[in-house]
Amino acid sequence: MQKRLPPLGWLRTFEAASRHLSFTGAARDLNMTQSAVSQQVKSLERYLGQPLFVRRPRALELTEAGITYLPVVREAFRTLVRGTQAVTGAQQNAVQVQSNITFAVNWLAPRLPRFRATHPDVQLNIFTELWEPREMAEGAAVEIRFSLRPADTVRTELLRADHYYPVCAPDYPVELEDLQRQPLFDCSNLLSNWESWVEDQGLNWTNPQITYSTTYLVSMSVAMAGGGLCLVHDTIARNLIDQGRLIAPFNHRAEMPEAYYLLLSPQAEETPGAVAFANWVRAEIRADSAI
Repeated sequence: MQKRLPPLGWLRTFEAASRHLSFTGAARDLNMTQSAVSQQVKSLERYLGQPLFVRRPRALELTEAGITYLPVVREAFRTLVRGTQAVTGAQQNAVQVQSNITFAVNWLAPRLPRFRATHPDVQLNIFTELWEPREMAEGAAVEIRFSLRPADTVRTELLRADHYYPVCAPDYPVELEDLQRQPLFDCSNLLSNWESWVEDQGLNWTNPQITYSTTYLVSMSVAMAGGGLCLVHDTIARNLIDQGRLIAPFNHRAEMPEAYYLLLSPQAEETPGAVAFANWVRAEIRADSAI
């Protein structure tokens, strides 16, 4: 008697665990507990009659059976995606995009009319986060992430490395010599911060008072209101500087350890809308860098 196929949920869990080589990473992706992921993988292994992973103390490793089975499972999911798109028609051009909120507001939103003009058939669903997720969000086809180099659990490519520098309102009076006595604002938990900029500039500071927020949007809003200075980088600030809402009072720019990366889900290349959006983002970033 022919054996029935295992439950689709078990296969989905196996694919996520294989992509992360971690039950914890798969749990984040699938919005499940780590123990539930582990149990579903064990159930699949019992069903197949052989182990798919070697459990190491800090990571997983695929067995020979797992290595053989993984491309079969991924191709099956790709076939399901293509078949679903063929049935739903327009849904193949619905794309879930994720980025941090500052990038979405200051870079993406002002450019969306251009994307709409060239791709009127693509429906974007934009989801924003205050902090970059550790792994690509469940359901996202395309993610623009600002961080150190992400783990290669999905297709990742460098979009843009940037430089950071202080900005303030156009009429805000400030000199480099008295900068540390000014109200200073920044986004928290970044390596590209006031301390590293000051060190790169060669200044000698003694514990300046800095107000931190969880997003650049807050610190930039304070600076535009004339409340002090904040650190920015070109990707999020160029439009505001071009509009005259912010100025960079000093010439020095420091190279950022963080950068912008484009992440594509395994299904993105099977979705015409996702391919169109990713190509458009690449072209826009290239155009920005050429200025």
